[in-house]
Amino acid sequence: MFNKEMSEDERLIDEDALPPAASAIAPPPADLLRTAADPALTEDLALALLKRAGLPAEVLEQLARNSNALNSRKVRIALASHPHTPRHVSVPLARQFYALDLVKVALSPSVPADVKVAVDDVLIARLKTVTVGVRLTLARRASGRVAAALLLDGEGVDAKIVDAKSAARETRILRTALENPRLTEALVINSVLHPGASAALVHAVARHAKWSRRREIRAALLRTEHLSLARALEFSREIPTPLLHELLASSQLPDKIKDQLLREAPTLG
Repeated sequence: MFNKEMSEDERLIDEDALPPAASAIAPPPADLLRTAADPALTEDLALALLKRAGLPAEVLEQLARNSNALNSRKVRIALASHPHTPRHVSVPLARQFYALDLVKVALSPSVPADVKVAVDDVLIARLKTVTVGVRLTLARRASGRVAAALLLDGEGVDAKIVDAKSAARETRILRTALENPRLTEALVINSVLHPGASAALVHAVARHAKWSRRREIRAALLRTEHLSLARALEFSREIPTPLLHELLASSQLPDKIKDQLLREAPTLG
């Protein structure tokens, strides 16, 4: 027979599990504040508290000052991911996270859009400091903005690096980032047109089964300096001659390739 009485804090946290009629009497904010400030608050109770979608911002701020509760990595992530956690709490908190924890916060559907952008910015700023294995995971799982940053962050995919093994790893990261399901056409275009875009990136996009078929991406590639003559001729075939002239006017392609495209334009356009 179960005779154990629930503690007052447990009753507070368990309100959300009650039927609507029973949970209609919500605990007063003072009680929630006291619970959030309790130095004896356990990880389980803190996580249960953070499952309450309607938790007031002041309670979340109080929990953020509870050093004992914040010893838990799970609590820190849940607090930063709560939809009502103020930005001045969630963003500084996120700066303490490991890279993969930042991904969890940035991809959480409950996190406000401006906080997601800020968390992505923290992650992008750290790309050069994380290991190759983490970079590969980020290329696969992170947001489209982070994947796009990885397209431009690859050191050594060109001749700048003498270590062929490292170059191969960076090329793998680049290709993985191009497969990221959150990467968008606009992000790819911005990447290939970025002043820091490498020849390896341009070649990878130009050969990619998905991205190389997009008309806007082909037009962007024709404006880069690294596109090969063969790809330039292929992509120019579907572009009307007046538009091709306009693209080549601002293109960084070598003059000999531009001249070849313009000579071919009357028959291709």
